[in-house]
Amino acid sequence: MTKLKGILLTEGLHGMVSQVEGLAKALDLDYFHEKVELNKPWNFLPPSIMPKKKFIFKNKINKDFDVIVSCGRKSVVPSIYLKQKANKKVINIHIQNPKVNLENFDYVVAPDHDSIVGKNVLISKGAIHYLTLDEINQSKNYLQNKVDNEKKIITLILGGPTKYYSYSNENLINIFSKINKHLFEKNFQLIVIASNRTPAAAIQLAKEYFTKNRLIIENVDKQAYLSSLALSSYIIVTCDSSSMISEAAITGKPIYVAMLPPMRSDKRFQKFRNLFENLNIIRKLEDKLEIWNYEKLDETNRIAKEIKEKLF
Repeated sequence: MTKLKGILLTEGLHGMVSQVEGLAKALDLDYFHEKVELNKPWNFLPPSIMPKKKFIFKNKINKDFDVIVSCGRKSVVPSIYLKQKANKKVINIHIQNPKVNLENFDYVVAPDHDSIVGKNVLISKGAIHYLTLDEINQSKNYLQNKVDNEKKIITLILGGPTKYYSYSNENLINIFSKINKHLFEKNFQLIVIASNRTPAAAIQLAKEYFTKNRLIIENVDKQAYLSSLALSSYIIVTCDSSSMISEAAITGKPIYVAMLPPMRSDKRFQKFRNLFENLNIIRKLEDKLEIWNYEKLDETNRIAKEIKEKLF
């Protein structure tokens, strides 16, 4: 059977790419990415007030597609427009709350903490993503010869500053000091993983702060990210990244959330963390590390199965 062709629309950020690509893979689409670029002034405005017209976005899309998978504010109107103007039946799926009439989409995939409801809404626990256990395990050797295999490994995954959280030296050192205690007292080893949003200054501070038993991956490196998840006994993720916390949850390994003091109300993030705490997936990073078990979370394939049952 010929695969359906998919177009993936995002702003190009890791969390968004991970979600659309993960769903496309789980749906077994033959897909291609399109990084959405909006014309001014529309790139600054909410989709609810944008006309559903071609002049909104710059992209010239000539390839054929059967399914649109979009994520993020900038991709909302292009997804709606491309579906309306297609010369055949096209299914469009938006991930996250589009903040427009939900009936513009065949399906909306939204995390529980977005708190939206509708007959075409599929609710996920946390963010769906592109990681699979097979891919993680196949990448294990990538960093294996760079670490001491006799030591337990802590992986620290850094997000980056947002309007909710600051990556000040004070905030980072508060996190680093809790981790450093275990490196010295228990002779553990640390792998630090950067994301697209991680400031260079944060990486430099980690290099200066952690002087022993550490491997710091300075550039964005998916293979290193996957390998670190495979090698680690404990995973620590900064609280600003719900997407990377969700990704880590596929491993079944203990996940600690490194908290940063919020600069404004972060109720949506709190709701997400409360759900994952209730599922026994995460705990807040404090002074001790423990091993515990939980059911590995694979929401991407669960959601894809629901869509397949409705589509095919």
